[in-house]
Amino acid sequence: MPSFNQSIFHPAVFFLTGIPGLETYHAWISIPFCCLYAIAISGNGMILFVIITESSLHEPMYYFLSMLSFTDLGLCLSTLVTMLGIFLFNARGISFDACIGQMFFIHGFTLMESSVLLAMAFDRFIAICNPLRYATILTNSRIIKVGFAIVIRGTTALVPLLLLLKHLSFCHSHVLHHSYCFHPDVMKLSCTDTKTNSAFGLAIVISTAGLDSVLILLSYVLIIHSVFSIASPEERKKAFSTCVSHVIAVAIFYIPMISLSLVHRFGKHAPPLVHTLIANVYLLIPPVMNPIIYSVKTKQIHKAVLKVFLSKII
Repeated sequence: MPSFNQSIFHPAVFFLTGIPGLETYHAWISIPFCCLYAIAISGNGMILFVIITESSLHEPMYYFLSMLSFTDLGLCLSTLVTMLGIFLFNARGISFDACIGQMFFIHGFTLMESSVLLAMAFDRFIAICNPLRYATILTNSRIIKVGFAIVIRGTTALVPLLLLLKHLSFCHSHVLHHSYCFHPDVMKLSCTDTKTNSAFGLAIVISTAGLDSVLILLSYVLIIHSVFSIASPEERKKAFSTCVSHVIAVAIFYIPMISLSLVHRFGKHAPPLVHTLIANVYLLIPPVMNPIIYSVKTKQIHKAVLKVFLSKII
């Protein structure tokens, strides 16, 4: 009887979900997922490698890009085991403590990525609006401090949130709607009052990703105002071209994240397949697309990647 009561309040295992209704095809579905993970890990690894090894890329813009690749790698590796475990081996179980740990890394790297995108927007703002002071403002020491601040900001806010989660009781179904542990998804399974958890979680989202998105938008309003003050059309085009990759990266990060948040808050009656698809898009599309975008749109990265490949072939 004691063990039964303990399992009610603190479940020994949560059960993750693959693609609802397509369980018999999970082995086949694992193929595109494996390809996406391979692209994300190799692509972001390549970006990190070329930025570290190529001295011509030792500039603030590329340092921030390396931070973006690092957070994307962390996000991928945080879910690699559970996602592929479900699709390849039908290993759906995850312990409560492991679930808490996975949430820490998923949400931590998500908040870090939001902060990195804000730092990259500030980099573009300084480069376009105040180019003469660019080198004196974004020094190596300041970039290192920004990196530490991003890590601290992305982790410290989550500790009380996850501690609050450990004090909840779980006496309903232990089946989650995603292939990984996601805070709102776990919280829904609690049979106790979760108002404090919801309010604290919403406060974290607003004060981090919400604030970041507003500041990124503000930076681009100032950038556009500055660019339109340039007389030469060619100079305008050149200034805008340096921002294209970042704008796309912001879009593919925030749109899936906002969509997933809206589905969790207002899509209670939405089909389970919708939850799963949006959750997987939110998790995999940014890490897969970011290295492709920057390799194609940024000439210096494109040349550095080609140089690495050609040197290997030769």
